[in-house]
Amino acid sequence: MVSPKNIVITGSTRGIGYGLAEAFLQLGCAVMVSGRSPESTGAAVAQLAARYDPVRVFGLACDVRVPAQVTSLWQAAATAFGNVDLWVNNAGYAGEMGRVWERPAEEVQLLIATNLVGTILGSQVAFAGMQVQGYGAIYNMEGMGSDGRKHAGLTLYGTTKYAVHYFTESLAMEAQETRVIVGALRPGMVATDLLRDRYKGRPEEWERAKKIFNILAERVEKVTPWLARQMLANQRNGAILSYSPPWKMFWKFIRSPFVKNEVFE
Repeated sequence: MVSPKNIVITGSTRGIGYGLAEAFLQLGCAVMVSGRSPESTGAAVAQLAARYDPVRVFGLACDVRVPAQVTSLWQAAATAFGNVDLWVNNAGYAGEMGRVWERPAEEVQLLIATNLVGTILGSQVAFAGMQVQGYGAIYNMEGMGSDGRKHAGLTLYGTTKYAVHYFTESLAMEAQETRVIVGALRPGMVATDLLRDRYKGRPEEWERAKKIFNILAERVEKVTPWLARQMLANQRNGAILSYSPPWKMFWKFIRSPFVKNEVFE
């Protein structure tokens, strides 16, 4: 049995981040929830505190693109907990689907700043703090593109996640002589608003994509408890915690004519 730990999760007011917060709370951990706005962060804290021990639920708004706010998040967690065992860089932005030349420059900048720069800043701050306390673990959320696969319309998003994978592997290499563990999370295809939002204004494309998602995707409440338990148990630097390896995806296709898995209505 793994003892409860103190957790910080960026981008945890909805989707996979919120699911991870809930899963860690179910396992007896204390959790610092964080979203970009005070309103979303406060709402998530209130919801979780109403369902779990409120003395284990904390929150602070943090825009991961802003170094000072990331530092404040660490300081708030260290003050609340005394120490931080796990830091999860989960905050992400998917953008809308579209060919590279169709997407506005502002979206390109937001994707890179949130998915890549935010992950780097979070890792820097957490690593520095964990070096001082003498231990800790940092996990970076990967996604479509992390393994090099490509999908038309998601080139920009996939590029950032491929970069996150390289960064995580390289950071783990640099951490070998320290007492800080660095790892990656690969949740696979998860039924969240992030997935659905890519198809805003494209109802016909959404109907086609939904058929595939209902075969391959999993619900948040199924994936996040597994990821949380794996993070608490892992002691190996450089680990990639993958919920849906290729063999599992292949098996889902094989059984799809016989098993209904309607994660999207």
